Amino acid sequence: MHLKDTVQFEEIRCKTALNPVKAPSMPFDWSINPYRGCQHGCSFCYARSTHTFLGRNADDTFQKHIFLKKNAPEMLETQLSKMSKSRKGLTVGPIAIGTATDPYQPAEARNRLTRQCLEILVRYPVPLTITTRSPLILRDLDLLKQIPDITVNISINTLNLSVWRNMEPFSPSPVKRLETVKRLNREGIRAGIFLAPILPYLTDNLQEIAELIGRASRCKAKFVMPSILRLSTQEVRSWFFLTLQRHYPRLTGKFGFLYRSSTYPHADYSRPLMEAIEGILARHDLAGKEPLSDRTVTKEAPGSKDNGPIQLSFSF
Repeated sequence: MHLKDTVQFEEIRCKTALNPVKAPSMPFDWSINPYRGCQHGCSFCYARSTHTFLGRNADDTFQKHIFLKKNAPEMLETQLSKMSKSRKGLTVGPIAIGTATDPYQPAEARNRLTRQCLEILVRYPVPLTITTRSPLILRDLDLLKQIPDITVNISINTLNLSVWRNMEPFSPSPVKRLETVKRLNREGIRAGIFLAPILPYLTDNLQEIAELIGRASRCKAKFVMPSILRLSTQEVRSWFFLTLQRHYPRLTGKFGFLYRSSTYPHADYSRPLMEAIEGILARHDLAGKEPLSDRTVTKEAPGSKDNGPIQLSFSF
């Protein structure tokens, strides 16, 4: 049975659309997630456990019961308008869309909540980053081009079609994602690749990683950021191991040992792998090139009662 035949949509109202991010490790200060749950159904999705906050299971319910924050654009307008009217030199850090669930999952094609949020953001001088696995983002090129400080991160972790389909059952083709990176950059939108998550024993073959990075380079990717699978909660870990048992039962013991005492694999595994990948990136002149950098902007925000500028300073 196809996901589109079984998915359930539920409209909810959010108290805020723009949510502060306090973790010092995150390169952004605010996040926007117009949806809860994600139809892509990636086995490794770290946001799966958030479904439990709404009293739902973190199993395949995560991709079959999608919550639509129908008032997210309205709340975003309210929040940004209030911020812009401050006379205290308010600092607004960078905003990230798609930190939990994909803002361009199939539900977006009809509901257009992400697009409605972008229609508001183009009127405010705030830096923006979007993370997605979907070519649907190309629909909104007209809006993306109006945002002066924007970066798009396209997530791709393998070109192996068997692994892709087993571990990301409903996500768009990796080839289509590479084409999306190429098109975005051709249109003047800074775009690169999150090579993530690298799955031990499945997508960590250096020859295959080199091929993916080479393809990314030919697509004019501005950066390639690799990171290894993390199993952040028990809910995420449980679903991932169920998927592993279904498709790669011979690997369950190896994964269990590798993640026996931590969210991340032991450094004995990860350090040499990341060093090797850095070497591949260097050969393609992509080493050390990250999606975000330190910048500061001072502009007049919409909604101000006079001509005084509202400073929006931020560090990515």
